[in-house]
Amino acid sequence: MRYIWQHIRFIIDNYDGSVPLAHFLKNYYKQNPKLGSRDRKILGNMAYSWYRCNRGLALPEEQNTFEQRIWAGLLACDLPVHDVLFADYAQPEYKLDLHLLFQHTVDFSQGIDREQWQQSMLQQPSLFIRIRNDKNKIISILSEQKIPFEFISDNCLSLPNGAKIDTLLPPDSYVVQDASSQQTGQYFAAQKNERWYDCCAGAGGKSILLKDMYPSVQLTVSDRRESILHNLHDRFRLYHHTQPVGKLTDAADKTKLAVTFGSQLFDNIICDAPCSGSGTWARTPEQLYFFDPSSLEQFHNTQSAIAANVAAYLKPGGRLIYITCSVFKRENEAVVASVIKETGLVLHESKLINGINIKADCMYVAVLKKL
Repeated sequence: MRYIWQHIRFIIDNYDGSVPLAHFLKNYYKQNPKLGSRDRKILGNMAYSWYRCNRGLALPEEQNTFEQRIWAGLLACDLPVHDVLFADYAQPEYKLDLHLLFQHTVDFSQGIDREQWQQSMLQQPSLFIRIRNDKNKIISILSEQKIPFEFISDNCLSLPNGAKIDTLLPPDSYVVQDASSQQTGQYFAAQKNERWYDCCAGAGGKSILLKDMYPSVQLTVSDRRESILHNLHDRFRLYHHTQPVGKLTDAADKTKLAVTFGSQLFDNIICDAPCSGSGTWARTPEQLYFFDPSSLEQFHNTQSAIAANVAAYLKPGGRLIYITCSVFKRENEAVVASVIKETGLVLHESKLINGINIKADCMYVAVLKKL
């Protein structure tokens, strides 16, 4: 298995964070088809543990080699260690300083502890599904296949990360959706036949949640990426929902929005804004590793522009539901303050949904109302 060292060295030396690590590894495995499933799992564990904790590791000088840092990372992240790979090395006597994992001076939102968040970076969160129908059938299949699960709520299940459910469960009976993301639905409170607009719809996670909860809602969605909207429409077909009105536009561009919507108004608007994703970095630790704090100002400006722009299309009494998967104040409370100042909307409620204790993501949600 010594060839593993050549591969992991190449991966670490050549990966620069410009694409998701999962995509980089997938392409690398395609280029190296001789790597078997066990090899890929070992390399994945090595790579992910490196980006999770390497910056915080301290080893004695005589042990501070690439190989022993890899070993220490696996130990720190509680991942399997294959003894044959480390037969030529002494087990590292490492120390892990969590504060070195994220040294940037960034304010966190109220409701999350910085040290707790840093600790959560060491382990992959769980897989969560939202059950849409056939609950008994899903439970029966998972039990028969001996896939462990835990109910987080009536329709939210926690499963081991990587559980192979896509070929087992009826595809229209569940949605893969993080537990904290599912909780944002508690803030929708839609009324029958209301007109809703999801202005940064992406692949449609929040839109599908809304339609599952309130089928009568008349929904319009938009995104600036045509391929993403195609994906959303495919998912709506899978889940047997009436297709939403799809608009290809950039909500950050006030002029384009005016051309798209004219004098149209909506009862409520979901603004699941593009963000740093810091509330999900335990799933994507490479984003923690390569984070540039200067990007926060760009995110803040874009988020503020989107939320303020779409607020113009709210009916009086309508609500703007602002959502991020960030734990940073600059993307959350600071954006809400900016939007209130710009638009005159009134803050009704806000919360940082902290999913760390159940191995879920963290989300921020704020409900603003137009008087």
